Amino acid sequence: MKKENKLVSWYKNFNDKHKKFCEFARFIITGGIATIIDMLIMGVVLYIFDPSLYPNFFNVWIGGGEPSTIATIVGTGTGFIISLICNYLMSIFFVFNDKGNSRTAKGAVLFFVLSTIGLLLNMGGMWLGYDILHINEWIVKIIMTFVVLIYNFVTRKIFIFKKDKPQQNVSTEEPVVEQ
Repeated sequence: MKKENKLVSWYKNFNDKHKKFCEFARFIITGGIATIIDMLIMGVVLYIFDPSLYPNFFNVWIGGGEPSTIATIVGTGTGFIISLICNYLMSIFFVFNDKGNSRTAKGAVLFFVLSTIGLLLNMGGMWLGYDILHINEWIVKIIMTFVVLIYNFVTRKIFIFKKDKPQQNVSTEEPVVEQ
């Protein structure tokens, strides 16, 4: 029990001293978890659409048949939406120190819009790098992953998870002037 208390104490102390670093590290961890969820959901959808393409469920990722375009589109969309919801919840409860307007309907919509822009940025970069410039798809994917990672962190930090401004005490009464 004492070791757990020392570990918690150490983490809180480290987090207090290195807030930005810890926040970014939690952002990376959350992004990794969301990516795994996205790929898992896509695999499930692909398997549901046509299980005969795969000798077993795990062959969805390591060697099966060619899925239909509709299966890949539905799988990609479903995986993106579910992982986005998980990412949003983890960002609120785990990643960012300042909550800003993240827990409002406006914050949730803004999170979805900024994430969709990130997805479009990723897709545009893949199209430009792979289709137009003929760079290896995995090199382009790695580059675009870093570009979108930085875009997502910065835009979420600026527009959603920003520190709340302190409220000014504004009096509606007229000031009393002594004569």
